[in-house]
Amino acid sequence: MFCLWAAALALPNVSFAAPGLSGTVRVIDGDTLDVGGARVRLFGIDAPEADQMCTTEQGQSWACGAWVSDQVITLFAGRQAHCVPVDTDRYGRIVAQCEVRGRDMGEAIVSAGLAFAYRKYSDRYVFAEKGAAVRDVGLHASRVQNPSQFRQTRAVGRIPPDRNCKIKGNISSKGTRIFHVPGQLYYERTGIRPETGERWFCTISDAQSAGWRAAKR
Repeated sequence: MFCLWAAALALPNVSFAAPGLSGTVRVIDGDTLDVGGARVRLFGIDAPEADQMCTTEQGQSWACGAWVSDQVITLFAGRQAHCVPVDTDRYGRIVAQCEVRGRDMGEAIVSAGLAFAYRKYSDRYVFAEKGAAVRDVGLHASRVQNPSQFRQTRAVGRIPPDRNCKIKGNISSKGTRIFHVPGQLYYERTGIRPETGERWFCTISDAQSAGWRAAKR
């Protein structure tokens, strides 16, 4: 299960003749890259999040998201890629189809069982996914929560219910009240649980008046 499928390394050549962006690949996770300094989300595929866990057929939990990231690093990190932009997502990332030395990166990743066809946006890699499933390679040898469902579950408490009140009033395991503002290191990963006394604030002064202190990072 934890071995790359060799066929993914021998895909037929593809040609991305359209203008786009090129550069050295830095892997962020299974479907997100930096290409020449630009943040790129690979079009048409969806990989587990870096912190996502999966379950083997024997019921053992394992860090499939981190494993996928490592495999994509092995395949493509440091290589020269050419990408053709398709769209821009809500995070400001360039959504693009990318190739390395004539190999479609999305197809290679899906064929190796490292990601799934993102049918919500494209059917381009459906056959590659089916082939990986038949071979029972990579993620297909485990029980994997749909990555988009995982993100929705994880997002509970992380997205402000009022767009004008984005400051997160978090309570640490030691009972310390700390507030995080957008752009700080731990803002995105911090979830607010009102049932434990955590809350959202509209202004820094509101948070400070309520007894919360600013996060250091």
